[in-house]
Amino acid sequence: MLRLTEIKLPLGHAPDALRAAIAKRLRVSPGDILNQTVIRCGHDARKKSAIALIYTVDVAVKDEAAVLARAAGDRNIRLAPDTEYKFIAQAPQGLTERPLVIGAGPCGLFAALVLAQMGFRPIILDRGKVVRERTQDTWGLWRRSVLNPESNVQFGEGGAGTFSDGKLYSQIKDPRFLGRKVLTEFVKAGAPEEILTAAKPHIGTFRLVKMVESLRATIESLGGEYRFQNRVEDIDIAIDSDGTRHVRGVKLANGETIAAKHVVLAVGHSARDTFQMLFKRGVTIEAKAFSIGFRIEHPQSLIDRARFGASKKELGAADYKLVHHAANGRDVYSFCMCPGGTVVAATSEPGRVVTNGMSQYSRNERNANAGIVVGITPADYPGGPLAGIDFQRHWEERAFVAGGENYKAPAQRVGDFLAGRASTELGEVIPSYRPGVTPTDLSSCLPDYAIAAIREALTAFGKQIKGFDMDDAVLTGVETRTSSPIRIQRGDDFQSLNTRGLFPAGEGAGFAGGILSAGVDGIKVAEAVARDMLAATDSKPAAAKLGIRV
Repeated sequence: MLRLTEIKLPLGHAPDALRAAIAKRLRVSPGDILNQTVIRCGHDARKKSAIALIYTVDVAVKDEAAVLARAAGDRNIRLAPDTEYKFIAQAPQGLTERPLVIGAGPCGLFAALVLAQMGFRPIILDRGKVVRERTQDTWGLWRRSVLNPESNVQFGEGGAGTFSDGKLYSQIKDPRFLGRKVLTEFVKAGAPEEILTAAKPHIGTFRLVKMVESLRATIESLGGEYRFQNRVEDIDIAIDSDGTRHVRGVKLANGETIAAKHVVLAVGHSARDTFQMLFKRGVTIEAKAFSIGFRIEHPQSLIDRARFGASKKELGAADYKLVHHAANGRDVYSFCMCPGGTVVAATSEPGRVVTNGMSQYSRNERNANAGIVVGITPADYPGGPLAGIDFQRHWEERAFVAGGENYKAPAQRVGDFLAGRASTELGEVIPSYRPGVTPTDLSSCLPDYAIAAIREALTAFGKQIKGFDMDDAVLTGVETRTSSPIRIQRGDDFQSLNTRGLFPAGEGAGFAGGILSAGVDGIKVAEAVARDMLAATDSKPAAAKLGIRV
């Protein structure tokens, strides 16, 4: 099988055009092509009058060796890689120890799934509720301004990614094609097959809900056990005579203790109380960079015109990615861009306002939205490993007050924001945030350096996308949960640097950013847990079973 990349065809091309283009690239007749499979399809819209589709395909062809030899030196023709996931081990018969997975977001979900597929029967602990009940609680905030601190956009089955755009692409290095494993399992769980080929696949919230339920059923069928509304309050760490620290189990908020020698920590970027507990217990944690800013909304039609010249049904709603280096040294960039989506209330703590973006699979809502955020570093919030949490909380509280102290979000017209005056009313762009917005002056909701950088960036972005800085575009505050403010450091064996048996994982631990990368990290951590458990049982035959299919 050969892999061909960079096959360019015009938008709306004839069905047989791809086969003809493959034959031309390989210098064979169409009849020599035995079969073809589209691996990826993206688009190039740099020239709006001639938008092109860009294909990557796997091709079986007669006399493959001769064709490959003839194509020597062509970097766009090579042998197709083996992308099938291979399990590294299988649990031995009679193994009684069960690993714990804390958190049922994308990372915890895939850690649990792979552990279950290898026969290790994980126990999954999540502070929130099953996804359907969680959805009801989330709507309680959006519709009635009633927050459940244990069941919301951040906490519960599926994690924060469930109430998001459902983006399934990442820029991580993935030489083992673990991202393919994630996408394949999603398709098995009910995701549309197009996510396997789209250059920028996404699913959307409603479909994610059903998929999460399906994956839970799979894990349970393989011996995994879910325990919802089980918040981990403490971790039991033993210290040997030589000073070695290792996990012995966890204590739940209900007083129950669970013994475990292997604990996957996949708690997400908003588990602030868990971070504080780990720090108190002496687990190695460091502060890390993250970003803060606002959500911005435009008419989706404006973005479509800027990117495609007009709305293109074949391409769906247009997106964008923008970066600006401000004069004060700050980097400003678009984050989690949601075409045809909505801005959502994403707080997990009382008395604070947090925004995020979400869309459905159709991406057919009136507005486009994205975070416009400013990069900050631990130098901006000195005070120790957890100082970033206090920094986030401060601005979330400011936003709560500016919004009216009822979970409405503070909002401002871009024209007013650039002019430095408070908004008293909004214009053409109707904000999508629920439970609603309060027109105000957003300058009190972020540090002065961030406000200055965003003002400069909006003007610069308006030169890249005509209308981006339109007066009636809406800014909604605040976006603070772009990534975790900490990193729970780990070694090459994926275990905590100073606590054996504790496996920090995913976005909350500082090792991922988004659904796909979190799922990939969950797979890696599951493999590390399996290796360590097999080493502990001295089960060499089990450890030697490579390439096992489930």
